[in-house]
Amino acid sequence: MKLDYQTAALEAILFAAGEPLDAARLAEALGTDAADISARADALAAHYDEAGSAMQLLRLGDSWQLTTRAEYAEPVRAALEVKRNTPLSNAAMETLTIIAYNQPVTKGFVERVRGVDSSSVVNTLVDRGLLEEAGRIEVPGRPVTYRTTAQFLRSFGLTSLADLPPLPTSSEPDLFDVAPDEAEDAAAETDFEEEAIGEDNLETVEDELPEDL
Repeated sequence: MKLDYQTAALEAILFAAGEPLDAARLAEALGTDAADISARADALAAHYDEAGSAMQLLRLGDSWQLTTRAEYAEPVRAALEVKRNTPLSNAAMETLTIIAYNQPVTKGFVERVRGVDSSSVVNTLVDRGLLEEAGRIEVPGRPVTYRTTAQFLRSFGLTSLADLPPLPTSSEPDLFDVAPDEAEDAAAETDFEEEAIGEDNLETVEDELPEDL
Protein backbone atom coordinates (compact mmCIF):
# COMPACT_ATOMS: atom_id res chain seq x y z
CA MET A 1 0.00 0.00 0.00
CA LYS A 2 1.43 3.36 -1.01
CA LEU A 3 1.07 6.11 1.57
CA ASP A 4 -0.51 9.41 0.56
CA TYR A 5 1.48 12.60 1.08
CA GLN A 6 0.03 13.59 4.45
CA THR A 7 0.47 10.13 5.97
CA ALA A 8 4.01 9.90 4.60
CA ALA A 9 4.70 13.36 6.05
CA LEU A 10 3.47 12.12 9.42
CA GLU A 11 5.90 9.21 9.15
CA ALA A 12 8.76 11.57 8.29
CA ILE A 13 8.03 13.83 11.26
CA LEU A 14 7.90 10.96 13.74
CA PHE A 15 11.08 9.41 12.33
CA ALA A 16 12.97 12.71 12.57
CA ALA A 17 11.68 13.47 16.09
CA GLY A 18 12.80 10.20 17.68
CA GLU A 19 10.48 10.86 20.62
CA PRO A 20 6.74 10.90 21.30
CA LEU A 21 4.83 13.79 19.71
CA ASP A 22 1.31 14.71 20.72
CA ALA A 23 -1.66 15.06 18.37
CA ALA A 24 -1.87 18.84 18.73
CA ARG A 25 1.73 19.35 17.65
CA LEU A 26 1.41 16.95 14.72
CA ALA A 27 -1.88 18.53 13.63
CA GLU A 28 -0.30 21.99 13.65
CA ALA A 29 2.65 20.78 11.57
CA LEU A 30 0.42 19.11 8.97
CA GLY A 31 -2.29 21.77 8.93
CA THR A 32 -5.05 19.41 10.03
CA ASP A 33 -6.86 18.37 13.23
CA ALA A 34 -6.34 15.76 15.95
CA ALA A 35 -9.00 13.39 14.56
CA ASP A 36 -7.26 13.31 11.18
CA ILE A 37 -3.89 12.67 12.85
CA SER A 38 -5.38 9.74 14.78
CA ALA A 39 -6.80 8.21 11.60
CA ARG A 40 -3.52 8.63 9.71
CA ALA A 41 -1.53 7.19 12.61
CA ASP A 42 -3.76 4.11 12.59
CA ALA A 43 -3.26 3.76 8.82
CA LEU A 44 0.51 4.08 9.22
CA ALA A 45 0.58 1.46 11.98
CA ALA A 46 -1.44 -0.92 9.79
CA HIS A 47 0.94 -0.25 6.90
CA TYR A 48 3.91 -1.39 9.00
CA ASP A 49 2.05 -4.51 10.19
CA GLU A 50 1.02 -5.53 6.68
CA ALA A 51 4.51 -5.01 5.30
CA GLY A 52 6.14 -7.00 8.10
CA SER A 53 8.30 -3.95 8.81
CA ALA A 54 10.83 -3.78 11.59
CA MET A 55 9.26 -0.43 12.44
CA GLN A 56 6.13 0.07 14.50
CA LEU A 57 4.05 3.04 15.56
CA LEU A 58 3.23 3.17 19.25
CA ARG A 59 0.35 5.15 20.69
CA LEU A 60 1.23 6.59 24.10
CA GLY A 61 -1.85 8.32 25.44
CA ASP A 62 -2.47 11.20 23.06
CA SER A 63 0.99 10.90 21.52
CA TRP A 64 2.70 8.67 18.96
CA GLN A 65 6.25 7.44 18.65
CA LEU A 66 7.97 5.57 15.82
CA THR A 67 10.14 2.72 17.15
CA THR A 68 11.74 -0.57 16.14
CA ARG A 69 10.08 -3.83 17.17
CA ALA A 70 11.30 -5.68 20.24
CA GLU A 71 12.52 -8.71 18.26
CA TYR A 72 15.21 -6.54 16.64
CA ALA A 73 16.55 -5.20 19.92
CA GLU A 74 19.78 -7.27 19.91
CA PRO A 75 21.12 -6.25 16.48
CA VAL A 76 20.09 -2.62 17.12
CA ARG A 77 21.88 -2.66 20.48
CA ALA A 78 24.98 -4.22 18.94
CA ALA A 79 25.11 -1.59 16.21
CA LEU A 80 24.76 1.25 18.70
CA GLU A 81 27.48 -0.20 20.91
CA VAL A 82 29.83 -0.25 17.91
CA LYS A 83 28.94 3.37 17.27
CA ARG A 84 29.70 4.32 20.87
CA ASN A 85 33.14 2.73 20.63
CA THR A 86 34.20 4.68 17.54
CA PRO A 87 36.68 7.56 18.08
CA LEU A 88 35.26 11.03 18.60
CA SER A 89 35.28 13.32 15.58
CA ASN A 90 36.99 16.70 15.63
CA ALA A 91 33.57 18.36 15.88
CA ALA A 92 32.66 16.18 18.87
CA MET A 93 35.95 16.94 20.64
CA GLU A 94 35.50 20.65 20.02
CA THR A 95 31.94 20.58 21.37
CA LEU A 96 32.96 18.50 24.39
CA THR A 97 35.76 20.95 25.18
CA ILE A 98 33.44 23.95 25.03
CA ILE A 99 30.94 22.32 27.37
CA ALA A 100 33.57 20.94 29.76
CA TYR A 101 35.09 24.38 30.37
CA ASN A 102 31.84 26.36 30.48
CA GLN A 103 29.23 23.95 31.87
CA PRO A 104 26.37 23.95 32.29
CA VAL A 105 25.59 25.52 28.89
CA THR A 106 22.90 25.30 26.24
CA LYS A 107 23.22 24.09 22.67
CA GLY A 108 22.77 27.72 21.67
CA PHE A 109 25.91 28.70 23.57
CA VAL A 110 27.90 25.93 21.89
CA GLU A 111 26.65 27.05 18.48
CA ARG A 112 27.64 30.66 19.21
CA VAL A 113 31.19 29.57 19.99
CA ARG A 114 31.54 27.08 17.11
CA GLY A 115 29.59 29.11 14.57
CA VAL A 116 27.71 26.06 13.25
CA ASP A 117 24.66 24.00 14.21
CA SER A 118 25.72 21.62 16.97
CA SER A 119 22.49 19.81 17.88
CA SER A 120 23.50 16.52 16.26
CA VAL A 121 26.96 16.55 17.88
CA VAL A 122 25.53 17.28 21.34
CA ASN A 123 22.93 14.51 20.93
CA THR A 124 25.67 12.07 19.93
CA LEU A 125 27.71 12.94 23.01
CA VAL A 126 24.63 12.43 25.17
CA ASP A 127 24.03 9.02 23.52
CA ARG A 128 27.61 8.05 24.30
CA GLY A 129 27.20 8.99 27.94
CA LEU A 130 29.73 11.83 27.89
CA LEU A 131 27.12 14.57 28.37
CA GLU A 132 23.85 14.77 30.27
CA GLU A 133 21.06 17.27 30.77
CA ALA A 134 21.66 19.66 33.66
CA GLY A 135 18.27 21.35 33.90
CA ARG A 136 16.66 24.29 32.12
CA ILE A 137 17.30 28.02 32.16
CA GLU A 138 14.38 30.15 33.34
CA VAL A 139 14.18 32.28 30.20
CA PRO A 140 11.67 32.21 27.32
CA GLY A 141 11.75 28.78 25.73
CA ARG A 142 13.43 27.30 28.84
CA PRO A 143 16.39 25.79 26.91
CA VAL A 144 18.06 22.65 28.25
CA THR A 145 21.60 22.97 29.60
CA TYR A 146 24.25 20.25 29.38
CA ARG A 147 27.19 19.16 31.50
CA THR A 148 29.81 16.42 31.40
CA THR A 149 29.30 13.10 33.18
CA ALA A 150 31.29 10.75 35.38
CA GLN A 151 31.90 8.69 32.25
CA PHE A 152 33.54 11.74 30.69
CA LEU A 153 35.97 11.89 33.62
CA ARG A 154 36.73 8.16 33.35
CA SER A 155 37.20 8.33 29.57
CA PHE A 156 39.76 11.13 29.83
CA GLY A 157 41.51 9.87 32.97
CA LEU A 158 40.35 12.76 35.18
CA THR A 159 39.48 12.65 38.86
CA SER A 160 37.42 15.83 38.71
CA LEU A 161 36.87 18.84 36.47
CA ALA A 162 39.64 20.58 38.42
CA ASP A 163 42.07 18.27 36.61
CA LEU A 164 41.23 19.82 33.23
CA PRO A 165 44.31 21.53 31.76
CA PRO A 166 44.18 25.33 31.88
CA LEU A 167 43.04 27.19 28.79
CA PRO A 168 45.58 29.36 26.92
CA THR A 169 45.78 32.84 28.45
CA SER A 170 45.54 36.00 26.38
CA SER A 171 45.28 39.73 27.00
CA GLU A 172 42.23 39.76 24.77
CA PRO A 173 39.00 38.14 26.03
CA ASP A 174 38.10 35.00 24.12
CA LEU A 175 34.74 33.37 23.61
CA PHE A 176 35.18 31.21 26.70
CA ASP A 177 35.38 34.36 28.86
CA VAL A 178 32.44 36.15 27.27
CA ALA A 179 28.80 35.52 28.08
CA PRO A 180 26.77 34.09 25.15
CA ASP A 181 24.98 37.38 24.47
CA GLU A 182 28.28 39.29 24.55
CA ALA A 183 30.27 36.96 22.26
CA GLU A 184 29.10 38.54 19.02
CA ASP A 185 29.69 42.06 20.39
CA ALA A 186 33.26 41.16 21.34
CA ALA A 187 33.91 39.78 17.85
CA ALA A 188 32.40 42.89 16.26
CA GLU A 189 34.64 45.18 18.34
CA THR A 190 37.71 43.21 17.27
CA ASP A 191 36.75 43.55 13.60
CA PHE A 192 36.26 47.31 14.06
CA GLU A 193 39.70 47.72 15.64
CA GLU A 194 41.35 45.82 12.77
CA GLU A 195 39.63 48.00 10.18
CA ALA A 196 40.84 51.15 11.99
CA ILE A 197 44.43 50.43 10.86
CA GLY A 198 43.99 51.43 7.25
CA GLU A 199 46.03 53.49 4.79
CA ASP A 200 45.59 56.65 6.89
CA ASN A 201 47.40 55.00 9.83
CA LEU A 202 50.02 53.07 7.84
CA GLU A 203 52.67 55.77 8.21
CA THR A 204 52.24 55.90 11.98
CA VAL A 205 52.50 52.12 12.24
CA GLU A 206 55.68 52.01 10.11
CA ASP A 207 57.30 54.70 12.27
CA GLU A 208 56.84 52.54 15.32
CA LEU A 209 58.47 49.44 13.81
CA PRO A 210 62.07 48.58 14.89
CA GLU A 211 64.71 49.69 12.35
CA ASP A 212 66.16 46.16 12.01
CA LEU A 213 62.87 44.74 10.57
